[in-house]
Amino acid sequence: MPSPAPLHMEAASTLAVIASSNEPLLFLTSDLQVIAASASFCRTFQVDPASASGRELSELGAGEWAMPKLVSLLKATASGSAEIEAYEIDLISKGQGPRCLLVNAHRLDDGDRERVRLLMAVTDVTLARAEARQKDGLLREKAILLQEVQHRVANSLQIIASLLMQSARRVQSEEVRGHLHDAHHRVMSIAAVQRHLAMSSLGDVPLRPYFVQLCESLGASMIHDPKPLSIAVTVDESVVAANVSVSLGLIITELVINALKHAFPEHRHGKITIDYLSDGQNWSLSVNDNGVGMLTGDKAKPGLGTGIIEALAKQIQGIIRVIDSKPRTTVTLVHDEAPGNDSDLRTAA
Repeated sequence: MPSPAPLHMEAASTLAVIASSNEPLLFLTSDLQVIAASASFCRTFQVDPASASGRELSELGAGEWAMPKLVSLLKATASGSAEIEAYEIDLISKGQGPRCLLVNAHRLDDGDRERVRLLMAVTDVTLARAEARQKDGLLREKAILLQEVQHRVANSLQIIASLLMQSARRVQSEEVRGHLHDAHHRVMSIAAVQRHLAMSSLGDVPLRPYFVQLCESLGASMIHDPKPLSIAVTVDESVVAANVSVSLGLIITELVINALKHAFPEHRHGKITIDYLSDGQNWSLSVNDNGVGMLTGDKAKPGLGTGIIEALAKQIQGIIRVIDSKPRTTVTLVHDEAPGNDSDLRTAA
């Protein structure tokens, strides 16, 4: 059996490893006397390598390491009752600004109580902390600016909606008045979208409260008597990205406006239902009404709303299908992961 290496040889190899480390390291006795300091430690903290060995930790430099709490934690680590993990300290050196350091210290015990050692590693995170503070400051400024922009957008949408309604009251042409009313409804729906996105801070958007608020806004602006005509929303717990929620909200707006305009003539009673279901990346959105069914003849020509829906559906890679089963119309937007999907409006009788 080979004989164990002499203790002085083991100590020499340990000292060599410490001294040559690229990390700022201190090798300490249990009473915090420096056995060895890495060249990186001496260079980083301006400690004379030749005089570091044999000195107390509190004597290094100009005494800036004499921090009572750090000393207490190191002694507790040496006794085995604690271990220092990412302990943050501020090092105040003469002639230099404060430096933010992370200290890690571990007890090295070979079974001999007289030979308990500590290995202390120090990382200077001053720059990282300064960058983090700067980033936090920039994020706060961005949040304030975004809030101001959202406030201005909301005010602008209200002004536009008011101007459209004023214009609708002044014009003589019923056709022009109808177009102005349509534009007003679209602006109001966009305002509802904007309000909800502002509350969600442009992060992921829960669809249920969003769709409910949107349809309440549409109903308030277009349904004068809610008793004969209503809008119901059934949505699961889905949460989607803000840009997807915008497209879905605008599609619902166009489909609800279309149903309210054409599905219930002569104050006909009825109901519009919005359903949304998802399964992983696959989902479907349906807008269903129990009105008179789809228009035929010249009145059935695609209008601005159809173009808007098709464009929005393509943005979110959806397929739109229309089922006309008089006296009921269902428009469904389907998204699945099958390649090559087309989003053109498809009609089935």
